[in-house]
Amino acid sequence: MSHQLNRREFLIKTGISVAAANFVTGLPSLGFANSATVAPKKRLVFVFSPNGIIPKHFWPDETGENFQLKRILQPLADFKNRMMTLHGVCNKIKGDGDGHMRGMGCLLTGIELFPGDIQGGSDTPAGWSQGISLDQRLKNHLQADPATQTRFGSLEFGVMVPDRADTWTRMSYAGPNQPVAPIDDPYQMFDKLYGQTKNRELLASVLDGLSEDFRKVENLVSEEDRHLLQDHLAMVREVEQELKTELVRKEQPSDVGHAVPQLPPNVAEQNDNIPTITKMQMDMLVNSFAADFARIATFQITNSVGQPRMRWLGIDEGHHSLSHEPDTNEESYEKLIKINTWYCEQVAYLAKRLDETPEPGGEGSMLDNTSIIWTNELGKGNSHTRNNIPFVVVGGGLGWKMGRAMKFEDIPHNRLLMSISEAMGYPEKTFGNPNFCGDGPLAGLS
Repeated sequence: MSHQLNRREFLIKTGISVAAANFVTGLPSLGFANSATVAPKKRLVFVFSPNGIIPKHFWPDETGENFQLKRILQPLADFKNRMMTLHGVCNKIKGDGDGHMRGMGCLLTGIELFPGDIQGGSDTPAGWSQGISLDQRLKNHLQADPATQTRFGSLEFGVMVPDRADTWTRMSYAGPNQPVAPIDDPYQMFDKLYGQTKNRELLASVLDGLSEDFRKVENLVSEEDRHLLQDHLAMVREVEQELKTELVRKEQPSDVGHAVPQLPPNVAEQNDNIPTITKMQMDMLVNSFAADFARIATFQITNSVGQPRMRWLGIDEGHHSLSHEPDTNEESYEKLIKINTWYCEQVAYLAKRLDETPEPGGEGSMLDNTSIIWTNELGKGNSHTRNNIPFVVVGGGLGWKMGRAMKFEDIPHNRLLMSISEAMGYPEKTFGNPNFCGDGPLAGLS
């Protein structure tokens, strides 16, 4: 089957360097390539929320297609036919660190933590993870192929992640002992994504000066050199005009998500602004996918042992403190259901934004080609279990048969990581600790 290319991929295939292609693909003079139908792109985003769930109000009782959504998952009702729950997937990684540390640091790496001097609430101290995380492995695969290479490869979003760097605050790893810090300041993320606009403005002003310099020396050179200079000047004028046209285009609204998003000003990074910051970050994530800045992302809402006080839900206690309360504490139990329902609402918002955004250059919505995987470091907060880790998949990027509640029997989560990698087009013989990979990817997902 032949591959239809988008504008950037077309340039790369014709031999233009990746760096050049990244710069010139936005120019109007290359509009001829815009008419090519874009082949569907597989995209993946891991969404993290902390401190476990309330299983009774989370997991469907039924299996297969005829399942009912419990209270916590009700916000995803509109996506019931495009979601999958995966019960029975367990983080079996042992070794150094407490439950929260191993839950977070081993979640996407599937391998033990190094010994270290970060002391948890119990058990032994530990350091960083001993391996690369799945998001970064997939990023490396995609960036190694010019046809799938993007400007950033992956993007790591955060919401109110503490400034401290420790095993509770990092889920993404570029390699052993190489944690990747999420960006939790939306204005900093904006600058990362759209700082190029300022660079284009600066370059346009430089070209203005260059044109003036050419005019000054025209009468000081030979006729032959003057013709050569005039050719250069014509080229500069052409580039200058294209840059100005591109700047105007960037400022216009777009129905496919390419416009630079407008952020509300002066939103401080503080607890009560978590809902606003989450929305800002999710809007930028959707825009960055639409612009093909990246095809892999992580979205980390606070951190393992996170203590947001969800006063917008009428809850004054910190989330982590509440998660330690016994199930018999009915008031705390109800508050934890509300907290986890709010996290689900954020996943539903991201799914809705992707679903209402047309696939650039293709058919359907971006959700058709994007999978959101919502997960957690614990199965249940007050027991610190890493059995039945919540994994909820929304969207069609992995090509799995959706609209089902799946139940497995005590499956190592390494096998799920292998399944995700395989569905993205990069099968792995093992991922993380090979002792938990023996039976390979999970059966029955497609």
